[in-house]
Amino acid sequence: MSATSTYDLIIIGGGINGAGIARDAAGRGLKVLLCEQNDLASATSSASTKLIHGGLRYLEQYEFRLVREALTEREVLLNNAPHIIKPLRFVLPHRKDLRPAWMIRLGLFLYDHLGGRKKLPASEGISFASHVAGAPLREDVTKGFVYSDCWVDDARLVVLNAMDARENGAEILTRTKCVGAVQRGGQWNVTLRGDADQGDRGVVGKMLINAAGPWCADLIKADGGVVQSKTTANIRLVKGSHIVVPKIFDHEYCYIFQNGDGRIVFAIPYEDDFTLIGTTDVDFNGDPSTVKIDQDEIDYLCKLASGYFKKTVSTDDVVWTYSGVRPLYAGNGDGENASKISRDYTLKLEANSGDAPALHVFGGKITTYRKLAEHALQIITDQLGRDDHPWTASAPLPGGDFPNASYDDAHSIYAKRYDWVPTKMLKRLLRLYGTRIEAILGTAKGLSDLGTCHGHDLYEAELRYLIDQEWVRDLNDLIWRRSKLGLRLTKDQQAVLKQRLAKENCTKIAAE
Repeated sequence: MSATSTYDLIIIGGGINGAGIARDAAGRGLKVLLCEQNDLASATSSASTKLIHGGLRYLEQYEFRLVREALTEREVLLNNAPHIIKPLRFVLPHRKDLRPAWMIRLGLFLYDHLGGRKKLPASEGISFASHVAGAPLREDVTKGFVYSDCWVDDARLVVLNAMDARENGAEILTRTKCVGAVQRGGQWNVTLRGDADQGDRGVVGKMLINAAGPWCADLIKADGGVVQSKTTANIRLVKGSHIVVPKIFDHEYCYIFQNGDGRIVFAIPYEDDFTLIGTTDVDFNGDPSTVKIDQDEIDYLCKLASGYFKKTVSTDDVVWTYSGVRPLYAGNGDGENASKISRDYTLKLEANSGDAPALHVFGGKITTYRKLAEHALQIITDQLGRDDHPWTASAPLPGGDFPNASYDDAHSIYAKRYDWVPTKMLKRLLRLYGTRIEAILGTAKGLSDLGTCHGHDLYEAELRYLIDQEWVRDLNDLIWRRSKLGLRLTKDQQAVLKQRLAKENCTKIAAE
């Protein structure tokens, strides 16, 4: 085992909660190490419906604190990451057999006012006979409502938090698994194992953060857990799946569809040429790393969408699917319908006399990750005897420092500066990287200056940036988490990139 290093915090888990806590802590001057057994955002945090939203349906479950916090966060995050987050208008067709109109109006009134909305427009009632969103819908759907929420590139949100943590001094280790964590001498002694054959590494931490997402309970279970802990948690794993089909409609509105089982499903414009439909709520047992959609879920989503759209959505239309496992903190809610288990988060402090403290993070949703991190830092700074100085509410994420926090303003500037970049390519790069586009395009004067084109508009300069700056190691990192080029690249192009990344990794390991 290699020599031991000492940290203030050792964070297990490179999803949105772990990355958010790492960023906040590193920005306060704490010495932070984060380890992730796979790639950043490789599990739940890249498998969401891609929304920054208050959760309209949570009002029916009286979760007003969660909804208020989430609604407030919408505009905080929109200001801090205007490249990967954008406003959306959602269309809710009215079905008299499910909810009366007065109930929806009341819910939308609360939704408009609970979170101190400033930038986003208010809700309104619409007639589909005169509204563009009515054209794709079946003729028996005649009226509805429109309200505001936001879209987010969820996997990139995680990566940007990890980048900011690193730029503030944190050590971020991907493909590195925690294989043991024990108390010794009032500190956490943690053993880390990378995926390369380089032996184990020992590190010491003043405090341990369990942010392992769907593995958070297994990590600390009494029989077989790798972390020495007395904390228990009633975690319920719930699978959510999505399908992607060729685009069903040509406008920028999204849809939120009600169903007789109490679930709601979204249909969202996706990557210009597609429609994203999801999600499901299915109890899950097994290894979260093996989760995938099943035929019943595909049929459910296709049937529900077909009940609203004129165009029938069938299994044959599906071009891509993805699934994730939500680790919901169930409390005493074992018998409840999966869709009714709270999406709120729970932070459990384990601080026994004479032992180093540990903080266990259970549940949560992507919209409230930044507030979760702030609440975690309140506990962490108290345990470590540091002052609590929140800072992330007004701090742009990497690439998010647009003038006036405006994507449109930034696009105008970069369209003039890089007038040789094709329009669609510039839009894609600016949405992914924001002002960090300068690190990719640099002083190039034409596409030929960007090196080899690997397919679609992926040039060597972008690939090099992703390898050097964003922890890209394998094909899925590149084409599904850092981008969605998997929808565009041919199988032959993907095979070449896979070989290229494998060779890159071998060279890197040899150098180390």
